[in-house]
Amino acid sequence: MERTTAILLLSCPDQKGIVAAVSGFIAQHNGNILDADQYSIEPENMLFMRVEWEMEGFAIPRNELEDAIAPLVKRFGMKWTIHFSDYMPKMAIFVSRHVYCFHDLILRHRMGEFRAQIPLVISNHPDMEPLADLFGLPYRHYPITSENRREQEGKEIAELEKEGIDLIVLARYMQILSDDVVARYPGRIINIHHSFLPAFAGGSPYQQAYDRGVKVIGATSHYVTEKLDEGPIIAQDVIQITHKDSVETMKLKGKDLERTVLSKAVRLHLEHRILVYGSKTIIFD
Repeated sequence: MERTTAILLLSCPDQKGIVAAVSGFIAQHNGNILDADQYSIEPENMLFMRVEWEMEGFAIPRNELEDAIAPLVKRFGMKWTIHFSDYMPKMAIFVSRHVYCFHDLILRHRMGEFRAQIPLVISNHPDMEPLADLFGLPYRHYPITSENRREQEGKEIAELEKEGIDLIVLARYMQILSDDVVARYPGRIINIHHSFLPAFAGGSPYQQAYDRGVKVIGATSHYVTEKLDEGPIIAQDVIQITHKDSVETMKLKGKDLERTVLSKAVRLHLEHRILVYGSKTIIFD
C-alpha cells in the first residue's frame, strides 16, 4: 500500500534556525522526512520551504497538527498550509471547442499521471460531450452570451460548490471568467495560452508571428487573477521555428507545447509544489 505523507508549504521572513526548527519539530515527533527543499530571496529576505514526511509512526494526529505547529508559526511569522497525500483533490475542467488540451488531460488522468478526481466538465459548447461520456465524466453545457453571463456563471458556481471542487483547469476555455468566479478560487484556477501575448494579440496570432518571422514559439500556464493573462506563471516552454515552418506547422508545435505545459502546471499544483509570492511563483520541482 502507498504510504501516506504530510506536505508542509511555508513562507516567512528569513532568519537563522528556521530549517532546523522545522526539521527538528518533525524529528521530535518521530517523523521521517522524505523530501525537503527551501529557497531564500533577496532583497525581500523571504524564505520558502516545502517538506514532506511520512505519517506512519508520526506522534501527532493530523487533526492536532495546527495546534502543535502554532508555536513555530508564531515564532517565525509563517504563512503555511499542510496537505496529506491520501486526500484525492477534485478537479473541474472547463473546455470550449478546442479538443487537444482537454483530451490530453483526461488521457493522462486515465493513465494515473494525476492524483485527482474529475467529477465535473463544464463547457459553453456541446461539442466535447461525446468525449467526456467516453471517459465517464459528467458534462455540463452552459452556453454563454453577454446577456446571460451572470446567470450562467451562477449555475456553474453552484455546480462547483456542489461537487466540492478544489481546482479548476481551463483547457482552452475560450471565455473570460468574471471577477466573482476568480475571487472564489484564488490560486486554484489554472489557464494555458500561447506565448505571443502581448505582441501578437487578436484572432490570428500564428499568422502574425509567421509574417514577422519569429524564431521561437511557446506556451505559458498560469494562475488566473482579475488581470487577464497576468497571473503568477507556473510553467513555460518554447520550441524553435525556422523558415521551413508554415503557419500550420507552427500551430501544431504550439498545440504540443500547450498540452505539455498545461499538464506540467496541473501536476505541480496537485503535488503541492507551488508557493505564490506576489505576482510570481516559487516552484519546488
